Amino acid sequence: MTTFDGARWAEGSTRSDIREAVDADLREDVSYLGNLLGRVLTESGGEELFRDVERVRLAVIGAYEGEGDASVEQAQAQVDSLDQARAEEVARAFTCYFHLSNLAEEHHRVRVLKRRGSDASDASDSLPATLAVLTDEVGADAAAERLQNLRFHPVLTAHPTEARRRAVASGIRRISDLLEERDAAVNDVARDDTERRLLEEIDTLWRTSPIRTTRPTPLDEVRTAMNVFDQTLFEVVPRVYRLLDDRLQGGQAGVNPAVAPAFLRLSSWIGGDRDGNPHVTAEVTRAAAEIAAEHVLLGLSRATSRVGGTLTLDEDDTPASPALAALADTQRALDGDLASRIGIRSPQESHRRVLLFVAARIDATRRGDAPSPTPRPTNSCST
Repeated sequence: MTTFDGARWAEGSTRSDIREAVDADLREDVSYLGNLLGRVLTESGGEELFRDVERVRLAVIGAYEGEGDASVEQAQAQVDSLDQARAEEVARAFTCYFHLSNLAEEHHRVRVLKRRGSDASDASDSLPATLAVLTDEVGADAAAERLQNLRFHPVLTAHPTEARRRAVASGIRRISDLLEERDAAVNDVARDDTERRLLEEIDTLWRTSPIRTTRPTPLDEVRTAMNVFDQTLFEVVPRVYRLLDDRLQGGQAGVNPAVAPAFLRLSSWIGGDRDGNPHVTAEVTRAAAEIAAEHVLLGLSRATSRVGGTLTLDEDDTPASPALAALADTQRALDGDLASRIGIRSPQESHRRVLLFVAARIDATRRGDAPSPTPRPTNSCST
């Protein structure tokens, strides 16, 4: 069977002890992804391409583990024997492999954290455990006050050495999602389907140019950062808030007000820093803010539409609270035509109508044709 197996790199080497110390799940993931890449290389470039990759791989291992200059010279000779086109293919093969290996490590790290989080006896580094230690040290009142003042302020910044294209980053993200599906597969049919899609994604990754052919502009860097925002931060941050409240309040979470405030404040230097970069102008900063606003508003609109679409509560059984009814009146006064169109699609569903109206107004704000802000109630809209 054709393989490009990372586990084999350490066979018979002085690194075997280190390899044995690595969790079996991680070794299995690296080996599995390496096997799939080997299949892709063979199908794409034939057995000769795979053999060239293997020769270089073994020569480099020999240079790393050997003594003296002979092994290094042998590895250099293997590389020098490749013509330019083949050398590029081999380099891309190793680039793909290292992308997949790094992805496997990240996937394994998440898997370990999930397992740790499911074990209450192994959560000493969690926020609830930290709060418990703080309570012991300063008392419950002081600990609660500090929790209310909690702030986490990450700042996005462009990495000057990051040449990876958004297309490559997106492909790696899709492969990561498929690895999670593979972990959760309950039968051979599901696993076979996941493997087929993994092969498709790895083949696409192999055929995608790994680096840019032009220097990224500040706005390219903004779009790359917002791609990360869309796929991770926008979805993960609410889950972190919910998880923290679940751990702090237990069964009362979601019933009582949250104990901790929304403590994350996200900022970005990209497209806005004035560190002497002549390409970052006032116009670029304005465009960067508009791109960020577009992504945030689009995410909010989709989330609001998704939630609104599920709140199909009949008014006879679940009537609107006075606050929700007042908000619905305000919406009708603000844009009667829009409220009427939504009402036709959602009769007897006041909760759904209000949220779909909010989603439509967010979209209007995103498009720049919403002269007035979305009205906000002064108190709770719960039923």
